[in-house]
Amino acid sequence: MRQTTADHGERPVLGPGQALRRIAFLLERQLADTFKVKAFRNAAATVLATDPAELRARAGAGTLRELEKIGKATEAVIVDALAGRVPAYLEELERGSGPLETGGLALRERLRGDLHSHSDWSDGGSPIEEMVMTAMEVGHEYLALTDHSPRLKVANGLSAARLTRQLEVVEAVNAHTGDGFRLLRGIEVDILEDGALDQTPQLLDRLDVVVASVHSKLRMDAGPMTRRLVRAVEDPHTNVLGHCTGRLVRGGRGTRPQSEFDADAVFEACAEHGVAVEINSRPERQDPPDELVALALEKGCLFSIDSDAHAPGQLDFLDYGATRAVELGVPEERIVTTWPLDRLLEWSQARR
Repeated sequence: MRQTTADHGERPVLGPGQALRRIAFLLERQLADTFKVKAFRNAAATVLATDPAELRARAGAGTLRELEKIGKATEAVIVDALAGRVPAYLEELERGSGPLETGGLALRERLRGDLHSHSDWSDGGSPIEEMVMTAMEVGHEYLALTDHSPRLKVANGLSAARLTRQLEVVEAVNAHTGDGFRLLRGIEVDILEDGALDQTPQLLDRLDVVVASVHSKLRMDAGPMTRRLVRAVEDPHTNVLGHCTGRLVRGGRGTRPQSEFDADAVFEACAEHGVAVEINSRPERQDPPDELVALALEKGCLFSIDSDAHAPGQLDFLDYGATRAVELGVPEERIVTTWPLDRLLEWSQARR
């Protein structure tokens, strides 16, 4: 059962570390300023590293702010939580913590996981472990860790050596999560200008999920862009075509028009090769546009509703994607993220 919204009944009083993490999560859902979110996550890390007896003593003596990364706002949260009270800052955020969108609630409850997420190994804001902990808390059965590939230097893309090390971390995380959750070995691999994928085939063979996306030369002519996308879709490693038009419709990065390509040809290739078209749930993307979702439906494509989360709280962006899928008539059985893990992995490995 999801644990993200205010309509699930009265919550138990949280400890100081839990309260700080919850505040950070709720701020991330709102796309709050990064510095504000980090203040609460850093404070939570300090609480975790401090002996509980010392925390209580410092709260009583008024010296909590002598600890690293504890400021005025986070001190108040810790004091309230230690006293068994719901911190005022948290209480205010909880009042607005219902679903981000309500039009797809039934479908959202049937989404078992998410195939597109980022950690601080590339351009995400939190460690892998924090992303996993939050994914479990919001009810996911699986989450694909899809940090960027090496050519995307602006996003600290992972070299082959770094990705190899990350796979060892994923294995270690899965050894501790127990039954009911799996962190999937993944990548958001850049589609290069000629349509090749930006990682070695040997490493791609080791992954559970490959999301292929365009991040550069988004305004190239329609003909070359079509060939670029079709070649990427035809690659047997590709499972999901990520945010296929690259558009931005709002947000701090401004707006960006969608790439031009022959959508008939691209979606026919997706349908032929069993590649899912991503319904990217980020509110600033809303990609693909409605008319392209309709065309992908007509062509017989599969879909993957993904958060493209760069922070734990953004995992809840699936609310937006689920609402769009319902409004656009996407059948549940064609959404791979509603599938159980064994079926999902059978699909993702079928062409390799």
